[in-house]
Amino acid sequence: MNFELINYILAHSEPEGDYLYRLYRATNIHTIHGRMASGHLQGRLLKMLVMLQRPRYILEVGTFSGYSAICMAEGLQEIDRENRPFQIQQNHSNSATSPGIADSSPTANGTEEGPKLFTFEINDEMEDFTRPWIEGSSVARFIDFRIGDACTEAPKLGVKFDMAFVDGDKRHYVETYEALLPLMNRGSLILADNTLWDGHVVDSAYNHDPQTQGIRRFNDHIARDSRVQQVILPLRDGLTLIRKK
Repeated sequence: MNFELINYILAHSEPEGDYLYRLYRATNIHTIHGRMASGHLQGRLLKMLVMLQRPRYILEVGTFSGYSAICMAEGLQEIDRENRPFQIQQNHSNSATSPGIADSSPTANGTEEGPKLFTFEINDEMEDFTRPWIEGSSVARFIDFRIGDACTEAPKLGVKFDMAFVDGDKRHYVETYEALLPLMNRGSLILADNTLWDGHVVDSAYNHDPQTQGIRRFNDHIARDSRVQQVILPLRDGLTLIRKK
């Protein structure tokens, strides 16, 4: 897709906002692989999908600089704003029989009621860059940022997820997917990033590249999986939408 058309699309899509613009710029200046950040168009899609899916809990595998996490949390914020008048009305009604009921209360895992994104970054060297950007955002209260392996740590949260965004180690996408699927509710949405890998998935010159091999194996695995429905979107580097039946 040529730059003129890309600019046209961006000009006719929701703006990313100044904070995300500055984060994306800082990511490209201060990190080695700045292009790994979702960017304007994919970020707006992530927000839109969150608003359509209306998840209670989201899991992100691979926080990187926090750009995608903030985009998804913006969607959670919109959902929370829409739900709040109903929640307040419901709580006022309940207070007649249940004195002292709060607008939000702790869950079993210690989080407050309300939508939440749990995002895991396995590379602890990213924390000094990423955490200030997440905590300085207007949607910080919707984000629980953790350093660690999502495949081993997410099951300990004790919650089921309605949406997940996978953007971790491409060599182990299949293993990540299989670890995640039992944690997902029926009807939940899993998004897998980079599933076209710059076109390398159809280029024999990359047959021995471990990351290309991992993504090919993942794409084949999903295509055969009767537990889900899937479609690959040719957005940026490829984005696969997977719905758990």
